[in-house]
Amino acid sequence: MILITGGTGFVGSHLVPYLTDLGYPVRLLIKPSKESPVLPTGISVDAAVCSLNDERGLMAAMKGVTTIIHLAGSERMGTRADLTAVDIHGTRTLTAVASAAKVKRILFLSTIGADVNSAFPVLKTKALAEQTLIRSGIAYTIFRCGPIFGKGDQFISVFSSIIKSLPGIVLIPANGHMFLHPLWIEDLMAVIGLSLTIPETMNSIYCLGGPEFLPFEEILHMIMQQKGQQRLIIKIPPTIMRMIALYAETYMKKPPISIYWLDTLSADRTCPLDTLPKKFGIIPARLSEKLAGILEK
Repeated sequence: MILITGGTGFVGSHLVPYLTDLGYPVRLLIKPSKESPVLPTGISVDAAVCSLNDERGLMAAMKGVTTIIHLAGSERMGTRADLTAVDIHGTRTLTAVASAAKVKRILFLSTIGADVNSAFPVLKTKALAEQTLIRSGIAYTIFRCGPIFGKGDQFISVFSSIIKSLPGIVLIPANGHMFLHPLWIEDLMAVIGLSLTIPETMNSIYCLGGPEFLPFEEILHMIMQQKGQQRLIIKIPPTIMRMIALYAETYMKKPPISIYWLDTLSADRTCPLDTLPKKFGIIPARLSEKLAGILEK
C-alpha cells in the first residue's frame, strides 16, 4: 500500500491514477477541512482523514503501508501558510510515525534551490524537511523539482489567467530574467514510477528539470504568443512586487500567486540537464511542445 500526502493537489491528481494504472494500491491522507476534498473519480483508492501532526490518526492511516509519497506543502497559501507547523513539524511527525509503523520508504517532492541557509522561507523549509527524512533511518528518495507544468498546473495556467485578466500590461519583478527549469508533469510521473522499482534510487537526491533553461520573461512571451494576447511587460522592483502580492493575499480569497512563488525568481533555479536521460532513461519534454495542450480550453 502507498500512502500519499497532498494527493488532491495538482501533482497528486496526476499521480493517483498513474499509480493505480500500474497496479499499486493507494491511500490518500486528507487533511480535515470544512470543504469537501476533490477525490479522483472512477478510481478505487482508500482515504484517511487526519492532519500531519495527528500521531494517532497517522498510525491508523499507515496500517499496511510500505511506502509514503510526501507531496503535502503549504506554500501555495502564501501568508496564510504555516510553514513551520505543516512543512517542518508535519514532516517530523510523519517520519516518526512511519518509523514506528515500519514503513520501508518515503519519497519526497522538494524544490530546486532547497537550502537550510537560504533567506527564502520555502527554500529553507524544504531543506529542513529533507534533513528530517535523511536522518529518519527510513529509506528515502528526494526529488528537487523546477516549476512543474501540465494541464491545470499552478504555473503556466496561472500566468495565462493573469495575462488574460490584465488590460494591456503584465507586471513582473525586475529580476524576471532569472532562469527557471520547467518539468513536464508526465516526466515526473515516470520518474516516480521508475523509482519505486529501482533499488538504486533509495537514499538518493535527484534534481529534476526539463531539457532547457528558460528566463521567466521568455516563458510569459511564449504564453502570450500561444494565446494571441500581447501585453506590455513592465519590470518593477521586487519589493514593490511583493507588496502587490501581499495586498492580493490580504483581500482576495484565492490570489493568483503567493509571495512564496516570487521567491522562485530570486535567483536562477536550474539543475543538470542530463538527470532524466542519464539516471532514468527519459527524454524530457520541452515546454514549447506541451504549451498548446496546457492552454486549450
